Amino acid sequence: MNLYRPLLRPLLFRADAETVHSLAIRAAELASSSRWLCSSVARRHCADSERLEVAIGGLRFRTPLGLAAGFDKSARAVPFLAALGFGHVEVGSISAEPSAGNPKPRLFRIPQDRGIVVNYGLPNDGAERVAQRLAGLRACAPLGINIVSTNRGAAAAAEPDDAVIADYLQSVRRLQPVADYLCLNLSCPNTREGRGFFHEPARLAQLLQGLDSLDGRGVARPLFLKVAPFQSPAELETFLATVKPARSVTGFSVNLPPGKPGGLRTPAWQLGAMPGAVSGPPAMAAADRTLSELYRQMDRSRYRLIGSGGVFTAADAYRKIRLGASLVQLMTALMYEGPGVAAAINRELPRLLQADGVRHVSEAVGVDVR
Repeated sequence: MNLYRPLLRPLLFRADAETVHSLAIRAAELASSSRWLCSSVARRHCADSERLEVAIGGLRFRTPLGLAAGFDKSARAVPFLAALGFGHVEVGSISAEPSAGNPKPRLFRIPQDRGIVVNYGLPNDGAERVAQRLAGLRACAPLGINIVSTNRGAAAAAEPDDAVIADYLQSVRRLQPVADYLCLNLSCPNTREGRGFFHEPARLAQLLQGLDSLDGRGVARPLFLKVAPFQSPAELETFLATVKPARSVTGFSVNLPPGKPGGLRTPAWQLGAMPGAVSGPPAMAAADRTLSELYRQMDRSRYRLIGSGGVFTAADAYRKIRLGASLVQLMTALMYEGPGVAAAINRELPRLLQADGVRHVSEAVGVDVR
C-alpha cells in the first residue's frame, strides 16, 4: 500500500476516473468475500488506541475516522473497506428505487487542486436490493447508510412534496434493520430536488414528523441529517428551530457546497467541461465554516456532528474535531493517497492529542469554537 502514490496512482490517473472507481469497488467487493483476507488486513490497519474510541447513540467507534458516503454507493464492499482502518463505513446514497444517476461523464479529477468534481447524480441499486445484500453482513466497524430521494432524471416530472418525503420514509423503513446508523442526505448538489427541497422549513418539518411517527415507534437507529453550508445565520437558526421538536435526530453531517469554489488552480476552461460539485481540499473552507457554525449554535447535549471535506491527513481530521466534529469522514483522499490513508491517520492522531496534552479525543471536540 505504500507503493500507491509513486507507482499505482500515476497509472490509474491515466484512465477515466469513473472506470477506475468502478474497478476499485469491484476489487474491494471480491476482497470482502474472503473473511480471512479482511481479518488479516484489519489486524494491520485498524486503530488500537483507546484514546481514539468514540461512543455515540449506543455505538462504539474504534476511531472517529470513517469513510464517507459516495465511494461505495450500493454497499458492495463494506467488510474490506472497514478493514482498511475506518472506524465506520457510510454507504450510499441509497434511494427507495434504483437509479442510474446522471449521464456520463460524471466524475472528474482535478489533480492541481487534489480534488474531484462529482456529478454522479446518486446512482444506486435501490433500498430493497441493498437491504438484501446487507442482511447478515459482518464487518469490523459500524455501518452507516446514507439515504436520499430517488433521482428519476432531469426529464422526469417534478414530484409532489408528499411523494419525495414518502420516498425517504420508505428507504428508512427498509434499511434501518441492516444499518448501525442512518444519515439522510437533505442536500445533494447534483439532483434537481436535492439542491434546495428542504430549505423550505415546512417540508423539513413534515419529514421529521414522519420519522418520529414511523411505524408507530419512530426511527430505531441513530439518525444524522446531512446538510449543505448555510447561506446565512438566519437560515441556520431556522433549520435548528425546525429540527428541535424531532425526537429522532442524533446529529448533523456536512455535505458538499454546490458548484465550484473560487481560487482553484485548475484552469477555468477545464472546469467548464466538468459539471458538478467539488470534493476534497477545495471544499474544506465551506465545510469547516458550516461545522463550526453548527457546533456553536446547536444543543450540544443532544446532537453530535460528522465533519468532512478535505481530510487527507491526521492534522486535517484533528482540525475538524477541534471545530466540533465527533466523527470525521474522508473519501477523496482514498483516491489520491491510496488504501493506507486511514491507517496512517489513525497512527498520527494519538500523537497530535499527546502533543496538546489531551488524554482522549472526546476532550478535543469543539475546543476551537467554545
